[in-house]
Amino acid sequence: MRPQGTAMVQADLYKNLPTSDELPDADDTPVDNEDQNLLPNYLLFLLQRIWADRQDWYFGVDMGIYHTTGKDHRVPVIPDGFLALGVPRRKPGQRFRRSYVVWEEAGVVPTMALEMVSWSPGGEYVEKMDIYANLGVLYYVIYNPEYWGRDKHQPFEVYKRIGEKYHLQRGEPYWMPEAGLAIGRAQGLLGGEIREVLSWFDAEGNRYPSAEEQAQDFQAQAQQERQARLAAIMPLQRMGLTPAQIAEALQLSLEVVEESLGQITPD
Repeated sequence: MRPQGTAMVQADLYKNLPTSDELPDADDTPVDNEDQNLLPNYLLFLLQRIWADRQDWYFGVDMGIYHTTGKDHRVPVIPDGFLALGVPRRKPGQRFRRSYVVWEEAGVVPTMALEMVSWSPGGEYVEKMDIYANLGVLYYVIYNPEYWGRDKHQPFEVYKRIGEKYHLQRGEPYWMPEAGLAIGRAQGLLGGEIREVLSWFDAEGNRYPSAEEQAQDFQAQAQQERQARLAAIMPLQRMGLTPAQIAEALQLSLEVVEESLGQITPD
């Protein structure tokens, strides 16, 4: 629990700052490629499934973070995605956030920020890294699958704030104990095709499947079960069961059983 004196000091510090309604909620800058919106939203949709029963987190996509650690509190930093812990998913009386305003979130800074590098370098390795470090973001993730050679970095990097600076971490997927999640790359089903995605993993390194993948697995399993029941029709007939009895035993319609028996060539 935060000491009462600290809360009062923060309240005094923030009392003259603008509200979220008074601050811009978009920078009108187009993204360089669709993945800059697609993959952070993929992470968001996964969290909505993984943490469906939790209300103490927020994941923002292409949303401004307003803070007081820069030169101008009216100029936000805008990551491609970020995860904040210990804040309500829905603020009381509001349907959604227009932006993430640290002084309206009880001073809670995002735990993780994600930047995706595009063809036009956006300062991900220098300027933004300094901004997130000064802000106090614990983990900084940079995803650079196309231009990592140009930038002399790896395609996927996780930095952890130790002291006042970020330090490159090892291991992928990378485990973040504060979140109870790991983040990393994987081959996943997205939009009907298998491709590289950013995903969440559990402590054992198992990837959390998307709703699309779970639906596909369910359909495949259902199809396998149906094929197994159809394959059992002939053995049951040889045992002397009538088509009606076979249909009841295999939970198939009588029409399906009779059709299948009609296709069987007698020995």
